[in-house]
Amino acid sequence: MELQGKIKIIEETKTYGNNGFRKRGMVITTEEQYPQHVMIEFVQDKTDLLNAYQVGMNVKVSINVGGREWVNPQGETKYFNSITGWRIENVDQSASPNMPPMPPEDAFEPTSDLKEDDHDDLPF
Repeated sequence: MELQGKIKIIEETKTYGNNGFRKRGMVITTEEQYPQHVMIEFVQDKTDLLNAYQVGMNVKVSINVGGREWVNPQGETKYFNSITGWRIENVDQSASPNMPPMPPEDAFEPTSDLKEDDHDDLPF
């Protein structure tokens, strides 16, 4: 599955236990009629994927959705869901922070009256 949205939060990597289990959270806000703020966890070596991203960037994240069952000491059954990211890509890859966005393709008029002799307007 994939989720797309704007990065709202990127947490620091946290390490747990003697084995050095690593986890890093990220929240993206979807862009739809009712925006959702979705927490996505990256674990182990995937935590490093977030190093190249910043708050405010538009991204597409490939995720796995998992669920588990837990029975507490009182015998009550509880259910938990997890959303784990395994790939992330910048949706605005061609955009540079210092460049204005490129207008859409249909904003340009096609040239249909180009003659062979007129195409070379270089001064040398």
